[in-house]
Amino acid sequence: MRKTFSVSVLSGKGGVGKTNLALNLAFCLHKGGHPLLLMDCDMGLANLDVLLGLTPEHTMYDLLETSIAPQEIVVPIEQGGFDFMPAASGLTDLIEMDNDTREILFQRLMPLFSSYDYLFMDLGAGISSTVLSLGAMADMRLVIITPEPTSLTDSYALIKMLHSQYSIEDFHVVVNQAESPAETKQAFQRLAAACDKFLGFHPKFLGGVSYDKALPEAVRRQTPLMRMNHNSPAAKDIFSIAVKVQRHRASVMETLSDTPLLEEMHKKEY
Repeated sequence: MRKTFSVSVLSGKGGVGKTNLALNLAFCLHKGGHPLLLMDCDMGLANLDVLLGLTPEHTMYDLLETSIAPQEIVVPIEQGGFDFMPAASGLTDLIEMDNDTREILFQRLMPLFSSYDYLFMDLGAGISSTVLSLGAMADMRLVIITPEPTSLTDSYALIKMLHSQYSIEDFHVVVNQAESPAETKQAFQRLAAACDKFLGFHPKFLGGVSYDKALPEAVRRQTPLMRMNHNSPAAKDIFSIAVKVQRHRASVMETLSDTPLLEEMHKKEY
């Protein structure tokens, strides 16, 4: 049976580009030869379907309310195993799922996960109990920040909560929307310094994604940037981060032989 590597994509606050990065990183990893399930886990304000220009007939909520099979909810994005699991939006009982509800949901989903190399969970912003529990269960946590002070303080609060409640010290940080490498470095260093001083550990820097007008254009077209313009500056940054995600998966799962697949991707056309 295939071992699925789970990645949670988190942010302390909204508006940092978390969902867009989750979508495009997932697109990269799929193009690298990996079947991947992208789950919209923002139960309060689900919007991955909007970025993809989709109107799903069913959502994860149906798994709790009906006998529908998980496979009937999944929406294919690309051929070859890049699939999307939509979430319901605006349902308060899912925003703050209790342990029993969460267990029921994932028990129903578990057989589906084994079809994929990656499970990418795009979590809601902030520190709700659902965000914290799903963030804690992942094999890898990507924390998306911007250079804005509010993003840094809220992301520190998110990291602090996961550390205090689940004793987690393994975080990978991506700096988005920076206007220069110096600003990227400074933003990460400010967050890392707070973690060093008050929590006693140092998060890992995964990379920065440049401010790029091609990204909002991709949003307007409701298509992944990596599909629309994979040579844009932000797309190249996202690709570099995806390579690091794959290397981390390989080191964790001791399957180093699959690492070159993604690194060969730049030779191909999308």
